[in-house]
Amino acid sequence: MTDVFASSVFFQLTIGGNDLGEFHTCQGLGAQMEVEQFTEGGNNGFTWQLPSRITWSNITMTRPVTADSAKVVRWLNEVVRRVERKSGEIVALAPDGTPIMRWQVQGIVPVRWDGPSFDPADSQAAKETLEFAHEGLLAS
Repeated sequence: MTDVFASSVFFQLTIGGNDLGEFHTCQGLGAQMEVEQFTEGGNNGFTWQLPSRITWSNITMTRPVTADSAKVVRWLNEVVRRVERKSGEIVALAPDGTPIMRWQVQGIVPVRWDGPSFDPADSQAAKETLEFAHEGLLAS
């Protein structure tokens, strides 16, 4: 662990073997299943609900700027040179660094990175946000 955070839970992000550091927030661990309705002739009691496609939500992670922020920029530059979907892992960690939950994330591609805004009039810590799309999650 490189930095100490005042958060009750934080998240370690690794993509394609690259440790991108810890993040304070992780949003978008979710999916939506499309359901097609099928009516069967002579059956007036119900309509069949048939699962179709699953759509995975983009994952957005946020943290204050740390020395690990450079790792994200290096990863983005690698993707710019050669777009290649890589798998990764998000680990929810307790404040003492003990893993709580792990998600294997398949086929990651970056969507957006917002670097910090520096405003001396604002007392908030400078933050960065990373958003990425993926092809699926496995929990362990």
